[in-house]
Amino acid sequence: MNRHKILLVDDDPSLLKLLSLRLRANGFDIETASSGRQALGKLSASQPHRIHKIVTGLREVIAETHPTILSIEDVFLSKNVKSAFKLGQIRGAVMALAMDQGLEVREFTPSQLKQAVTGYGQADKGQVQYMMKTILGLAEIPKPHDAADALALAISAITHEGWNRKVGSP
Repeated sequence: MNRHKILLVDDDPSLLKLLSLRLRANGFDIETASSGRQALGKLSASQPHRIHKIVTGLREVIAETHPTILSIEDVFLSKNVKSAFKLGQIRGAVMALAMDQGLEVREFTPSQLKQAVTGYGQADKGQVQYMMKTILGLAEIPKPHDAADALALAISAITHEGWNRKVGSP
């Protein structure tokens, strides 16, 4: 059985989620999970200070929890170009630090995540929540919806590994 501790970063890099998952032959077990999110503090400072605070917080989380994979949601189309650039800067810093710390980085677009867990790349949030409940055998639908997104990131990271092993990495 493969066991992975996965650090998850979705559409808000100032909030980190950590899951420890075990892949079984017939599914997944969540062994441990952080209390959901680890906020890296209020980010009202200038962009360089924000990036520094996020990277410093991420470094501490990695040192304390020893994840093996960073699964990160790719930037979606944004109508606000300035916000998209700022998010891209933060994502780049997060990925560079993760690689520097020895983590494998896996990126997924929102449609790839939806495709991986529902079979349909345009699934709505409710469908993703339902499938996370079903796949993981949870008693309830994960709430809020970003909890289901985090679980989808983790499952995609693990299933992507198995797929690459079968067909070869690009």
